[in-house]
Amino acid sequence: GEKRPVNGIADRMKVLSAMKCVDSVMCFEEDTPLDLIRYVRPDIIVKGGDYKAEDVVGFDLADVIIAAMIKGVSATSIIEKSRA
Repeated sequence: GEKRPVNGIADRMKVLSAMKCVDSVMCFEEDTPLDLIRYVRPDIIVKGGDYKAEDVVGFDLADVIIAAMIKGVSATSIIEKSRA
């Protein structure tokens, strides 16, 4: 929506890069990351729990892990709290 992303790209990349299990974080400006996925050839693609593996761009090029959603921790809940 119009208030998204809640956090800027630099902050989001910093948070992801700080995770021990993450080797690399890249941003892209295209509509989908398909060209980047084909170029980088990652072992794993991780998406949020609101996705199905077969709907993830590049699902046929890498293993897809769907990360569980944590109740109350989402962009939607941050936006709703800021309105209160």
